[in-house]
Amino acid sequence: MAILSGKGGVGKTNLALNLSYALFRAGHKVLLMDFDVGLANVDVLLGLSPEKNLQDLFRPEVNAEEVMLSVEEGGFDFLPAASGVPELLEMDDDMREILFHKLNNAFSNYDYLMLDLGAGISQTVLSVAAMSHLHVLVVTPEPTSLTDSYAVIKVLHSQYGISDFHVLVNQVSGAADTKATYNRLASACQHFLGFTPELLGGVRADPTLPDAVRRQIPLLRHAPKCPAAQDILAGAVKLHRIRQAREEALQTLPVLGKLPRPPK
Repeated sequence: MAILSGKGGVGKTNLALNLSYALFRAGHKVLLMDFDVGLANVDVLLGLSPEKNLQDLFRPEVNAEEVMLSVEEGGFDFLPAASGVPELLEMDDDMREILFHKLNNAFSNYDYLMLDLGAGISQTVLSVAAMSHLHVLVVTPEPTSLTDSYAVIKVLHSQYGISDFHVLVNQVSGAADTKATYNRLASACQHFLGFTPELLGGVRADPTLPDAVRRQIPLLRHAPKCPAAQDILAGAVKLHRIRQAREEALQTLPVLGKLPRPPK
């Protein structure tokens, strides 16, 4: 599952972490993979100091298990990325082949692979998103977020034929704000691209979140009953239902598929 956004600062990484935590608490084995190779910071949100990261997997002697870290015993693990490594920002086909060849066996041990992708439309973001089977797009009510999110949808649709997006509206005041924000994005997609993304839900702005960030623990562990945590739990439940509806088809597919051919 790819979790992406058009711009930075919309809360994508926090949502990736807490959706992963919610799925784990529901009894699923989860691997959260930090693929924001420009500005990786899942490790910071968890208070971890990885000795190895994604970049080390290009060394022949390093395997996936050496890089992964346990967030919680019982099946919530984390694979850290490297920040500011130019060759990772624009990975070519050969580099992706090397990386995912090492990771594929490890992926099979989990029910969910959650990919926290970088913001924007770098080729690495686009190609890894295109290889994923579910796409969660994090937006906020800000016009810049909506504009940049539409750009992500447009590029993935035009380059790879992807039209399966699930919109999670973050930092909203309530249900009306969620619906209004989603409607603006959905209307643009329908008018210019001919399809409508699905609404996954909204997450309310919550003063509890900054405290969880400062304490370097997931919001759902820090304050599971706060409004934002409840919204994230609802989103995780909906994601699992989407996954269950596709279970039969997904069982025949690799965890990450081949890069789709651009539509003619």
